[in-house]
Amino acid sequence: MTGYDSDAFGSAYEAVRAKWPADREALSIPTPHGTTRVNACGPRDAPPLLLLPGGGGATSLSWYAQAGPLSATRRVYAADLPGAPGLSVPAPGRHPRTVADLTGWLDAVLDGLGLASADVGGHSYGAWIALHHALRAPGRVRRLLLLDPTRCFTGYRPGYLLHALPMLLRPTPGRVRAFLEWETGGTAPLDPDWLRLQEAAAGFPAAKPVTGPLPAPDALRALEVPVLVLAAGRGKAHDPLRVTAGAKALLPHVTTAVLPGVSHHALPQSAPPDLAARLTGFLDASD
Repeated sequence: MTGYDSDAFGSAYEAVRAKWPADREALSIPTPHGTTRVNACGPRDAPPLLLLPGGGGATSLSWYAQAGPLSATRRVYAADLPGAPGLSVPAPGRHPRTVADLTGWLDAVLDGLGLASADVGGHSYGAWIALHHALRAPGRVRRLLLLDPTRCFTGYRPGYLLHALPMLLRPTPGRVRAFLEWETGGTAPLDPDWLRLQEAAAGFPAAKPVTGPLPAPDALRALEVPVLVLAAGRGKAHDPLRVTAGAKALLPHVTTAVLPGVSHHALPQSAPPDLAARLTGFLDASD
């Protein structure tokens, strides 16, 4: 851990949380892996949508730009991942260590929210978790949103990993900013409050993230859940065309698109104006 300041992180967290709709709520959901922080908004009787953030310094709050439009027709729940930056409180020695742990955690979050099923969405690493959950518990997922998903249909670009290495080995605010500015260069400018939160997360006492292989092709072919895959056209994490091609080749009920002019880490807080319309259009489509 390098110079982590919990007060600075808390202040930055609240600054981004203030960008959520005025009816926002902070929920604490007990799970076997500790208490999960869920930020919620939207009508309580609307269909539920559970959103997961990416890895690294991302938190549930990264969905702030989409929370307002989505909550017009959905009860939006966004969870801070266990053992990752955010306000979830891990149980000592109980952080997730396997894919089964992560999907069990997501089951517990749904149970704690009183939901038998929900639409589920994720960005990047969060999309990887959401997809694995749909594969293991398809009855709990009505529709699945995968926003520039990593390690779902193709691997990382080597150049992306090389640029991320200094930040991963010794995270500092400066290295976090340099990496994000490199990956998002030439796309929409990053929100300064969101960027401050990413910097404040440097050195967060996080657990080692769960990793694993790409989902098995046979399992993907058997998935009956409708899926929307949106790839970042200017993203450097992976080849967006390989992401969409892989999804179309393996998923039987998939809609794909490449979002032009947006990078991997600019999602979902900075994105093309039509992103919310794409998401809501997919969610509102009849099965």
